[in-house]
Amino acid sequence: MKENYLDFIQSGKMYNDLADTLIQTRQTTMRALLTYNNLYGTDEPARKKILSDLLGSVGESAFFELGFRCEFGKHIHIGERFYSNFDCILLDGAEIRIGDDVLFGPRVGIFTTNHAIDPEERAAGACYAKPVSIGNKVWLGANVTVNQGVTIGENTIIGSGSVVTKDILANVIAVGNLCRILRTITEADKTDYFSTLMTP
Repeated sequence: MKENYLDFIQSGKMYNDLADTLIQTRQTTMRALLTYNNLYGTDEPARKKILSDLLGSVGESAFFELGFRCEFGKHIHIGERFYSNFDCILLDGAEIRIGDDVLFGPRVGIFTTNHAIDPEERAAGACYAKPVSIGNKVWLGANVTVNQGVTIGENTIIGSGSVVTKDILANVIAVGNLCRILRTITEADKTDYFSTLMTP
């Protein structure tokens, strides 16, 4: 029943957010995250195992600084070389897909779930969820909020404090509340970083 219900909430249909099976699953996830966060800096192999067991899939070298939280975990899929700064929240009623080489600033939140608009339905626990997808080589600045149903294209930068409610194209810089595209990323944005990079 538990697995079927978790699969059902990804359908985009209304579901009962107060269902016992969801409450129990969240509590199990919270206990695992408490251990994960408490092992920070002391046992990284154990942290890696917890993350691998908790999430739907996770690439090599994925790392969360202290304060990672999610709702269920199994709907989260993270690519290679992901890094999140402090206080990341991934509310994964629906699927969250994060590509390779993605960077999150502090306090990034991705929210796939929304409550019913009708007050009586909302009080009764009515929710619905829509997936979020983030392409490869995306950088989300500090305090970015990504709302349900959004796709962010590859190589894009979302500026600090932005609230993303609509899809954002690839290869752009976007910022604002509500988030809007400022300009396209071009070859002129390249620096001589690679030619001057010093390696040990």
